[in-house]
Amino acid sequence: MVFESSYTVPKMLQNAANEFAEITAQLKRSKGGDFEPISYRNMFQYGLDFGAALLKKGVKREQPIGLISDDRAEWQWADIGIMSIGAVDVPRGCDATLNDLEKILSITETEIVIAENNSQVNKIVTLKEKLPAVKTIIYFEPDLKDEVIGAAKAANIELLYFMDVLKEGQIWRVENKGVVEAELEKGHGDDVATIIFTSGTTGTPKGVQLTHHNFLAQLDEIPERIYLNPGDKALCVLPIWHVFMREVEYVILIQGCTMCYSKPVGSILLADFKKLNPHILPAVPRVFEAVYDGITKKMRKTGGIVLKMFNFFVKVAVIHKRMERKMFRQDACFTSYKTPLWWILFFIPWLLLWPLYALGDLLVFRKVKAMLGDNFRAGVAGGGSYPKYIDEFFWSIGVNIVEGYGMTETAPIVAVRPIPAPVFRTIGTAIRGVQVRIVDPVDGYVLGRCKQGVLQVKGPTVMKGYYKRPDLTAKAINEEGWLDTGDLAILTIHDEIQIKGRIKDTIVLSGGENLEPLPIETKLSESRYIKAAVVVGQDQRFLGALILVDEDEVRNFADENGIAYDTYENLLASDEVQKLYDNEIANLISSKTGFKMFERISRFRLITKPFEVGVELSAKQEVMRFRINELYKKEIDSMFTESKK
Repeated sequence: MVFESSYTVPKMLQNAANEFAEITAQLKRSKGGDFEPISYRNMFQYGLDFGAALLKKGVKREQPIGLISDDRAEWQWADIGIMSIGAVDVPRGCDATLNDLEKILSITETEIVIAENNSQVNKIVTLKEKLPAVKTIIYFEPDLKDEVIGAAKAANIELLYFMDVLKEGQIWRVENKGVVEAELEKGHGDDVATIIFTSGTTGTPKGVQLTHHNFLAQLDEIPERIYLNPGDKALCVLPIWHVFMREVEYVILIQGCTMCYSKPVGSILLADFKKLNPHILPAVPRVFEAVYDGITKKMRKTGGIVLKMFNFFVKVAVIHKRMERKMFRQDACFTSYKTPLWWILFFIPWLLLWPLYALGDLLVFRKVKAMLGDNFRAGVAGGGSYPKYIDEFFWSIGVNIVEGYGMTETAPIVAVRPIPAPVFRTIGTAIRGVQVRIVDPVDGYVLGRCKQGVLQVKGPTVMKGYYKRPDLTAKAINEEGWLDTGDLAILTIHDEIQIKGRIKDTIVLSGGENLEPLPIETKLSESRYIKAAVVVGQDQRFLGALILVDEDEVRNFADENGIAYDTYENLLASDEVQKLYDNEIANLISSKTGFKMFERISRFRLITKPFEVGVELSAKQEVMRFRINELYKKEIDSMFTESKK
């Protein structure tokens, strides 16, 4: 499906509204917990009504409109309205800090801001002195407190309830028939649709300008890889302001499917799975890790023969699927396929293990899959590194989770492992129309297949540039149009991409050794006692690690081993627990598990505060290393000063 140059996102949604008019586009959660269906026709009409209201207020083409909210039905209505009249949304989630909002709204000189609730309105009102351009705030939830209303009035900021604005727009459309539709038709694919500010892990705000064509170019092939049928349900748990979820919703809408709004909270997510029985779940890897942790913890808590059966059948499944991947060319390959050899070596043991695998599926795996409902077709992991052990677990038990890759600057999809024909531990080939290449990180020479280097991307999905920062744009995109992703990657013999780490995350030890912390952190997270790990050691003689402990597992360990303690802090400081973590780290990061001597962890510190989005984690739940270095400076310094005594 190739789109004309004049095609825009609102025009795509208009076509979807015509084709799937009475199909449910959105399931909107009510206050009582039920879901209210919104048809494609109504969703699009609400969008045009909002666009009419903006025109009535004098909004012009290319004018930036702030959109500070998490994923919800009204977000789409507002955004359809903004884009339909040629304005530009400037989105952010409810986790945005005062500093975040100050930067993005002041740089874009935003006059109108749409905010989700009382908390977000209060943030913006508080910043009025630093945001002199802000004149109007439109809020989704009618929960504004008197003190916030009073503060807004004192700051000369107009407050408008979204549903009231929508009604005004509907009346204005009737009185000015065809005006909004005419503005929609003026749109062009090269028009900027959004400015998304991203700091990544550096903390430097950059406004990524994405055009309508940037978004639409991906829809040429993605529906072939992430295929859905009209009326299928997608469980939406990620922040819509983030480009990954935004593009996924376009993939959903162009296929006439239903967006079901949930939250990435275990209890809510599983309850919604049961109630909605979705076909697909797009989510960051941490969501799938949480599902895996929930399954394994439940098995350990049950214990006895059930736990032994679970562990046994999972091991059988892993071995069986490893052989199967070799035989059927489903593994990433960097030399040549030795298919006849694999069939000679593995066919008989693979065949002998099949009855055990089938028994495991009958007794164990089907119960796990039942948690995801009868309709579940696949999960799509994106926005971060998908751990190998999680990938292998779900692959082995027959739950299809495919991994995608991209960045805000590529709107975002570069590649995604196809649901119909996945290749293990790859993200598939680059999507149609997008070119990729691997270059040497030092001299920039093109390396070709099967050699690790920096991934560069070129094509219609690459951003227009950074807002008001041509200097940064020139650094990111060279004269030939190649965007430097900053990610290490390698191409298989069939051009599937395998991501290996981040260049800017690379740690250089004082001895000159270069290493990627992500593989070490991923391996450490396999421990039942470790929720997350952050490796540190830049310019040091050795590596250290901050270990986020799993409190339940540590307390279970203490109970099982008869360790007496008065406070949890004293338990963590005890010799027994320190030795436990010392052994876990040593066993996981060693030459036996494929790590070099200089990649071993020599010091660690246990931390207990869960990582939070906006604090230690970015919106797509990646660890922000610069924040970690600030927040845990004392703990990090202690690891390295201790060795100098």
